[in-house]
Amino acid sequence: MTPDGQGLRQAAFLDRDGVVNRAIVRDGKPFSPVSPDEFVVIPGIPEACARLRSLGLVIVVVTNQPDIARGLQTADGVAAIHARLRSEIEVDAIYLCPHDNDDGCSCRKPKPGMLLSAAQDLSLDLNRSFMVGDRWSDIAAGQAAGCRTVHVDHGYLEERPVTPDQVVADPVSALDWIWHELQAEQDGVVRAESRRSPT
Repeated sequence: MTPDGQGLRQAAFLDRDGVVNRAIVRDGKPFSPVSPDEFVVIPGIPEACARLRSLGLVIVVVTNQPDIARGLQTADGVAAIHARLRSEIEVDAIYLCPHDNDDGCSCRKPKPGMLLSAAQDLSLDLNRSFMVGDRWSDIAAGQAAGCRTVHVDHGYLEERPVTPDQVVADPVSALDWIWHELQAEQDGVVRAESRRSPT
């Protein structure tokens, strides 16, 4: 329960590169920006996040950053990029995994560790939350956590996700889909309450 006793909250979990900001694509595969100067927020994402927050969603960025383990990036370098992110988009939290494939951690997507930690820290209802990602591992992590999933299909030359709840061509469309889902849910609640009201 949350401190105010109103229960658990819904969240939109967003992968970072390719969802929040433009990924750097080489040979059909996405890579992370290495500095704040290379970090470019996708147009429309700040406004789409604000619309979701206005409906009560918690906005959480969850990102694999294996370049830290590989010695290609530093924790300070990622922190600088995240400071830039926070200056442009209002998000509630950022969770990152600094590990590589062979490190055996529980946080690296496709494992759901970052989502589970966020749910614990922020009193989130994972079954009523959403995961938006542009790679199969994002979708697998969301599914493992019990979230509805939205795949942003940039056409990368890599493994495809299995049965996401929705597939869209761009991140803003993903957040718009979530917004419409929430509106439909809230409209359904209002109609149900109206039917229960005394005449």
